[in-house]
Amino acid sequence: MHDVITTVRRVVGLDLGVATAHTAQVLDEAGAVVAKRRVVATVESFTDLEQAALTGAPDGTRLEVVIEPPGPAWLPVAVWFTGRGHTVFRVSTQKAADLRRFLSRHAKSNTIDAHTLARLPMIDPAGLKPVALPATAQRAELDRRVRASARLTREIGERKVRIIELARQVMPTIGPVLSQKLSRADLAVLERYADPRRLVEVRRDRLVALISKASGGHVTAETKADGFRDAARAAVALYGDTDAVAFDVIADEIATEIRLLRAAEAERNRHDHAREDAYMAVDPDQIARSLPGVGKVGAPMLVAVIGDPDRFPNGAAFKAYLGLTPRASETGETDRKGQPISKAGNRDLRTQLIRSAEPPDATIPNSPPSTTTRCSTRARSTPRRCAWSPPSSPNVPGPPSSAPRPTNCATPTATRSPPKKRSSSSPSTTSCPSTSVGSDARRRQVGRPLKMVRRARGARRGDLPTHQRRGKQSPPSRPPTAAT
Repeated sequence: MHDVITTVRRVVGLDLGVATAHTAQVLDEAGAVVAKRRVVATVESFTDLEQAALTGAPDGTRLEVVIEPPGPAWLPVAVWFTGRGHTVFRVSTQKAADLRRFLSRHAKSNTIDAHTLARLPMIDPAGLKPVALPATAQRAELDRRVRASARLTREIGERKVRIIELARQVMPTIGPVLSQKLSRADLAVLERYADPRRLVEVRRDRLVALISKASGGHVTAETKADGFRDAARAAVALYGDTDAVAFDVIADEIATEIRLLRAAEAERNRHDHAREDAYMAVDPDQIARSLPGVGKVGAPMLVAVIGDPDRFPNGAAFKAYLGLTPRASETGETDRKGQPISKAGNRDLRTQLIRSAEPPDATIPNSPPSTTTRCSTRARSTPRRCAWSPPSSPNVPGPPSSAPRPTNCATPTATRSPPKKRSSSSPSTTSCPSTSVGSDARRRQVGRPLKMVRRARGARRGDLPTHQRRGKQSPPSRPPTAAT
């Protein structure tokens, strides 16, 4: 008989307490309980847990510590045990909760939670990843700066939403007046005149001067001032003399939110400058910023989250770590594709990478042009003569240059066919270039409205457009038909 070699293991399940002591339970390789302890974040308490866990184990045995991340309580545990040479695993709360319901469905306690965490390395060893702490002080600083900037960015967005909601309570029609991202002019007006009763009484020239000064002359102050005044008048007419709306209190709350917003923006700018310095110390060659779509914010976040890139064997592992891979849904011979992504891992970096992969906006010069266009006299990269242009050859008859030109000649460039060559005996018509599409439904698919399709079809038959038949404009004169 061959002897079975069993590896000695010591797995520590540590249920962290936010305001209370941590509950620890130690299991061996067979799943038997070795020790139980209540520990706090001190050197003496952690040392006592380590000695109790290694009792009876051979020299050189390393602990496997499994924890959940409830707030900042995991950091002292990870730093101390990792510094002692042990391995620390941080698992998601959802995974631990699922296993706890399987092991103990009708009971929950700190001891049961610690036992569940200690069971995870034995049940799902491939699903656990060791905690990767920053290797240098520069990486630790970059990690904290990235987290602070991301948190302040979320707070700024929430405060802007709150300001808009409060402004709409006192002035329901103010939505079109406010900029999409709440400009400085909007904040300046709302901070002083969020009460519509005061906004109605303020002089127009004073409001225009305030908007012009706050925006630096980048917006039309008169138009914006009139919009604010109209919204205030509508609110006063709507609410009347009711006491159900505390205008002065809501205005004071809006002013408070605006001051907090400015403070958060100032703190974020300070953290952004420090984040840039830390990033340049970690990645002096700016390799992360060489990636397409990754810029000033995405590169520091990418470097901070990745840490040691060698811990990812390939790109697929990195995608799974960030939760960018689709969920698997297979049963029998059915494999359902197109499932949503798992959304595991760092939420901020996943959102940043998704935004980096978005296609360019249509207003960007390098973005691909539209597949449809209109006949016009504007300059084009490829010269092309519209069908209503005066003929360039004297052998081809056509309308005189003074004839009115049809203006809505909408034809897709992708399906445009060149105009047919006319014989000397055929009359000239003011028609748009013909297309190879044969039905109205197909024409609408390539971008031409049905009204324009019918107008172009009537022009090809020699008929006049509808607005010309009604007498709004005289039809162009046709040249006489050549005698045969």
